[in-house]
Amino acid sequence: MAGFFTSTLAAGAVLAMVAGTPAAAQTEEGAAIEHVLRSYEQALNSSDTERVMALYADDGVFMPQHSPSSVGRAAVRMAYDTVFHTIKLTVKFDIVEIRQIAPDWAFARTNSAGSVRINATGAGGPEANQELFLFQRVGGEWKIARYCFSTTNPPRG
Repeated sequence: MAGFFTSTLAAGAVLAMVAGTPAAAQTEEGAAIEHVLRSYEQALNSSDTERVMALYADDGVFMPQHSPSSVGRAAVRMAYDTVFHTIKLTVKFDIVEIRQIAPDWAFARTNSAGSVRINATGAGGPEANQELFLFQRVGGEWKIARYCFSTTNPPRG
């Protein structure tokens, strides 16, 4: 009976440790992708285009809501420079799932929430989005190949 209790307790401890963690994030590949997502979150919050660019593949595509896609390094860099010149983000990502779909391809689905401040006026408000990232392994490192998001804030009236 003591063996059953110890086994059940150990299983419960393992479940508690991984609860809320996407299954793929429990793998080495998932952990590497989660690291990229956390680095991206930090780069956004520090308005750091260089840090963002280090996370993108050379042929990366940034697809923000209500804007045309930015395709390739130069266009992606210009888009983030514009974003960071225009607004200041303070957001936290909730990683909902990470799935490796091929040896060198994976996707992640996230939700983010926090605040946004308009640099020109100082006005601000809540910021909330759902995001989809497509990752490609390039030179042994996971890079953002495609990224799109849409707001989950209610429509402004």
